[in-house]
Amino acid sequence: MTAMKIGMLLVASLAGLMGTPQTRPPAPVIDYHQHLFSPAAVANSGTGRPTVSAKELVTLLDAAGIRKALVLSIAYQYGNPNRPAVENEYEKVRTENDWTGEQVALYPDRLVGFCSVNPLKDYALEEVARCGKDERLRRGLKLHFGNSDVDLSKPDHVARLKQVFALANRQRMAIVVHMRASVTMKRAYGASRARVFLDEVLSAAPDVPVQIAHLGGAGGYNDPGADEVMGVFIDAIAKKDPRVRKLYFDVSGVAGLGDWRPRAAVIAARLAAVGVERILYGTDGAGGPSPTPQQGWATFRELPLTDAEFRTIAANVAPYMK
Repeated sequence: MTAMKIGMLLVASLAGLMGTPQTRPPAPVIDYHQHLFSPAAVANSGTGRPTVSAKELVTLLDAAGIRKALVLSIAYQYGNPNRPAVENEYEKVRTENDWTGEQVALYPDRLVGFCSVNPLKDYALEEVARCGKDERLRRGLKLHFGNSDVDLSKPDHVARLKQVFALANRQRMAIVVHMRASVTMKRAYGASRARVFLDEVLSAAPDVPVQIAHLGGAGGYNDPGADEVMGVFIDAIAKKDPRVRKLYFDVSGVAGLGDWRPRAAVIAARLAAVGVERILYGTDGAGGPSPTPQQGWATFRELPLTDAEFRTIAANVAPYMK
């Protein structure tokens, strides 16, 4: 066999493993977990990270071949009880939500904005009601249990969450939930919290889609508590529990953060158990040290899923993005 023929066989073999450009799974249609960072929010965070505008995000989406993105306001950060108090807190929350709305309105065919708030604050219901009347933000609500120090073992926290979920449900606002309890404060997290969420909180919003961020964790997948939480949801899905009929999961940061590679097979198994039709690709706040959408999708593609599974995930369109 000539050297040329050997080379041709090697190329053909590699093409078979990698897939041709025509057969490789395409880029996702939608990035379901993005944030914009206003100058005010960056100053409040004290991290020194760069601002990210809608224009900059759209440029990053274009580079990745992604058509649309769900932009989640970070207004909840002003209400973080484990950080120094913010003067005129509610005013700053409103301003941040409005800034996000103004930004996504610049690209109405590319970006969808969700408002956000710490659900435990006295002004939470007022702000959710206000956002529900805002054409730029009315499609949904982002809640961050970690940054808001929500504890699902506390009855008063659960009662307030039920009120917020019920209001969002009445206003037909989808809900994105960062369920992982505060890592900074070392709050307990696991199956018992997931059962409370399923039994009491999720039931308050039966008519709208609910998206669990980061596959139940906070990025990466080496958190035993997050895996317990997913076990509760997977069991409910397997039993066709009507409460999870509109439940979705985004995978932002699951592959790429922390020591995730040794858990790659576990992650893939959890995605298959959930059902890939419920899985939504997300990057989680491009800009600065964070991965770009293009980098995030490339890393996610390292998981041991089939091309058919990647294609399904890439093509998934949640109801609130239609």
